[in-house]
Amino acid sequence: MRIISRAMLRDFWETPAFSDAEQALKAWYDEAKHADWQTPQDIKDQFRNASFVGNNRVVFNIHGNKYRLVVAINYSFSVCYVRFVGTHKQYDKIDVATI
Repeated sequence: MRIISRAMLRDFWETPAFSDAEQALKAWYDEAKHADWQTPQDIKDQFRNASFVGNNRVVFNIHGNKYRLVVAINYSFSVCYVRFVGTHKQYDKIDVATI
C-alpha cells in the first residue's frame, strides 16, 4: 500500500508526550507499506483488532490500544490515507466516518 502521509505519524511520535508510540507506529507503517489490501478482510487477516467504521475508514489500535489510528483506504489504487492519530480521549472527539 502507498501510505499518505507518514509525516502525520512522525509528527505525532515526535511530540514528547507521545514518543512511546514511535515504535508501534513505525511497525504499523512498515506492515501497511508492504501489504496489498484488496478488501477489508485482507486487513482483518493481518490486524484482527481493526475496526471498520464506514466510508472506507479503518481504525487501528496502536501501542497496546493506548492510541488510535484512523485511515481512509482506496482499495482500487492501493492507497492508505492517514486521517487521524491520537489518544482515545482525542479520538472520542472526532467523527471517524468523516475525518
